[in-house]
Amino acid sequence: MTPIPPLGAYAGPALFSYGFRPFFLAGALYAGLGILIWVPLYFGDIALPTTFSPLDWHIHEMLYGYLPAVMAGFLLTAIPNWTGRPPLRGGVLAVLVVVWLAGRVAVCVSAIVGAPAAGVIDVLFLLLVFAVTAREVMAVRNWRSLPPILIILVFLAGNVIFHIEDYETGTAAFGTRVGIAAAIMLISLIGGRVIPSFTHNWLMRENPGRLPTPFGRFDIAVLGLSLLALATWVADPGSTATAVLMATAGLAQAARLARWAGDRTLRDRLVVVLHVGYAFIPLGFLVMAGAIFFPLIVPVSAGIHVWTAGAIGTMTLAIMTRASLGHAGHRLTAGPMTEAIYAAVLIGALLRVAAAFAFHAEAALLQAAAAAWIAAFWLFVVGYAPLLSQPRRPVRA
Repeated sequence: MTPIPPLGAYAGPALFSYGFRPFFLAGALYAGLGILIWVPLYFGDIALPTTFSPLDWHIHEMLYGYLPAVMAGFLLTAIPNWTGRPPLRGGVLAVLVVVWLAGRVAVCVSAIVGAPAAGVIDVLFLLLVFAVTAREVMAVRNWRSLPPILIILVFLAGNVIFHIEDYETGTAAFGTRVGIAAAIMLISLIGGRVIPSFTHNWLMRENPGRLPTPFGRFDIAVLGLSLLALATWVADPGSTATAVLMATAGLAQAARLARWAGDRTLRDRLVVVLHVGYAFIPLGFLVMAGAIFFPLIVPVSAGIHVWTAGAIGTMTLAIMTRASLGHAGHRLTAGPMTEAIYAAVLIGALLRVAAAFAFHAEAALLQAAAAAWIAAFWLFVVGYAPLLSQPRRPVRA
């Protein structure tokens, strides 16, 4: 794990000493709570005072609620490494957390406060995250780190679109696709940076031999093709051109993943889970292509949840566990609790995708997938809350 810049004379709560601490903890809590609410909401057993439909509330709160918290935690932790500048901490970080929480509350009670007011409160968080991260990167002119920041801007635009679209039409299909596309590109960018690096380091130390292929023109081409496929899908989700681009991007992403030597990392759960999580990216492209070519056989929902429950769920927990251990000064080892987290999120993703195909068993599979998802994120809370709320351990020689 890359050493973090020294914190200097910080005397506040350890929870607000670094961005990953409050946002990983709050994000995981909310990911479990959101699904705990969603299941009875979906089946009509409860209601929320929100202007969103139950489906749109679920989509929004996972895509523009949970995920931005994890993105903020990751970027506010990684950017000091990229720039050498001191991290955001203390009261300013606490204000960001409060703004994020305010957005969650506002969306849940938007029927009371009004949809426009709730939308303004909600989008403020991503606006502040973009402003803070862009300022840090541009202050040292570290242009290599700018693409993830620009994707935050896309998330911000997608969230604004989601609110406006839902307010005017009662649904937010376009805003949903923008957010999913931005998430897949962010994982492709960040994953392409951290997965080969962590794999290389572990193999050099534990299993010498074939190493990941360094980033090069092939990776740039795959990212460009993926961006084109996703942009076409956002604009025209059902066209033959979109299907062809999706299939091509899926095969290219699979080839990219194969170049990272993930098959040689099975002994290290912290590394191999990154490869497994990233595998949902090419699979999602291919399933989405199949949903366009064979709509009577492959439901669109299957492709959506390969990306969301599979790629987003697994990759965020993989990054959250590894970053929390490394930046808190703990050994980079997946203990039984961490392995249970990975097993639960993978089971939940597979069950959720299966529910899209099994029409007669959809309700049972949805509930089982929800239980696994809640278990994964709340196991993270139970296992990692002490680590996230305590000062960093001294670096061992």
